[in-house]
Amino acid sequence: MLNQYINIQNTKSNLDISDWRTKEFSNPNGLIRLGTTFSGIGAIEYALKRLGLNYSISFAGDIDADCKASYFANYDIDEARWHSDIHDFDATKFNGNIDLLVGGAPCQAFSMRGKRGGFDDTRGTLFREFARVVMECKPKVFIFENVRGMINHDRGRTWRTIRETFERDCDYHVYFQVLNGKDYGIPQSRSRLFCVGFLNETDFKFPCPIPLNISMYEFLEKEFNKKYLLKQKGVHFVTEQINREKSYTQINGDIMLCQKRNQQFNWHGDFVYHPLLLSDKSTPETDPTVFDSSFCETDYFTETELDKYPIVINGDNCEMITSTNINRHRGRFRKMTPTECLRLMGFDNKFKIVVSDTAIYKQSGNSIIVDVLMALLKQMDITKYSI
Repeated sequence: MLNQYINIQNTKSNLDISDWRTKEFSNPNGLIRLGTTFSGIGAIEYALKRLGLNYSISFAGDIDADCKASYFANYDIDEARWHSDIHDFDATKFNGNIDLLVGGAPCQAFSMRGKRGGFDDTRGTLFREFARVVMECKPKVFIFENVRGMINHDRGRTWRTIRETFERDCDYHVYFQVLNGKDYGIPQSRSRLFCVGFLNETDFKFPCPIPLNISMYEFLEKEFNKKYLLKQKGVHFVTEQINREKSYTQINGDIMLCQKRNQQFNWHGDFVYHPLLLSDKSTPETDPTVFDSSFCETDYFTETELDKYPIVINGDNCEMITSTNINRHRGRFRKMTPTECLRLMGFDNKFKIVVSDTAIYKQSGNSIIVDVLMALLKQMDITKYSI
């Protein structure tokens, strides 16, 4: 039954072989009336902003107060257009006045790494609220995003229910596909299900993957606070061979592991190794963030590794690594910074950080990769649906 269901999926979710990057918007000066639920830090808003399109936020909302703080700091929004609890939000007053609706109900209920309670989990039933908003405001287009595990949860029955809700109850023409951020210009392995619904029938194909010609190194900060450096317990965990084999951790990767909401706080995810400059006389005895190569199960101190990943040294000196100015047997390990995590979700340096590191790590890990949304918006020519 599951294989049959997946085959049904693939018949309608083909990829367009043409390059979506070369497509032109038919109405680049049009105004897109946007509505979002489970808005987080505004990935679709940032995608529209990066594309240089005109948009107005009709409504947005999130139950997380930190998300609200980040959202209000970065977008044109006021209290009248914000809802903190989707259960209390009435979208009927926007009926016929929304061009694009975007949302992704909390994914833990369907995640491959969660307990996968599905609709038995109260978070899973939040999908019903998104569908209700679709029915109430009748957007011209909606985008629903979630974890890829939703496709095969409960042997495909969960997704069948969701799809039938969109098609039969909401009366939309639905297309869906699993897309990975690393196929759309961002070096992060993040596969997510994207479901696009059109109020009026249209022939839609998803954007084709493009070559990835950039690595994680290009997204790293040249300087960072020393509070992100790891000490002994953390370094032991992130360098342990078994954790690397299970993809719990990665050091100096070219492509980032999938960001999680609890990244960096349980020593899971991506980390950076910095060899010491020869001018840095710190030792493990004088600095708890300095380690000898003998401490780690895996050797990050070899010439091959350094040549592959020529990172910038932390500290008061910001010299580039060369073959003659580093200590090949001693170095430091650190977390990714909040700014780096945001960059690897498609939020550039213009995004204002106004909350704690803990909140930003969570918000970044919960967000949608902006560049994937940009590809979708170009592929469908979102300006066709503007006013």
